Amino acid sequence: MNHRLVYLLNVGQRRLHRWSQARTAVGGVTAAQAGLLFFLATNDGALTNEAAAALDLKAPGMSGLVDRAERAGLIERHADESDRRASRLWLTAEGRVALKRSKAGLADLNARLTEGFTASEIDVVARWLTSLQEKFPASNEEPE
Repeated sequence: MNHRLVYLLNVGQRRLHRWSQARTAVGGVTAAQAGLLFFLATNDGALTNEAAAALDLKAPGMSGLVDRAERAGLIERHADESDRRASRLWLTAEGRVALKRSKAGLADLNARLTEGFTASEIDVVARWLTSLQEKFPASNEEPE
């Protein structure tokens, strides 16, 4: 049976992206901003390059994301004390409020995404999607 996995994955990703963007994504912030907020929730004060690696973003994309999130009042950026060329990122009070709204919005979105599937079916889907990160690393290196 031909499942057309690449096609289905691409179409599903585009539709999910358009759907979430049309609703100002999650909790009033964009999907990319929500990802940064979720990362900083457990890594407050992280270096910008650490956040970029966690979000699978290259430097230009991360720079734009940080600029927009900072302008929106969601984060603060300060030079690292040991290396003034590097920046550390912290959630602001407004960012913490947006994080709570994003969590609620994602709970609703996850409920919609998993509707009609058993927990064991979702476990298989999650395992398959996670395996993509191992099979296709962010860098140009080949997996072992």
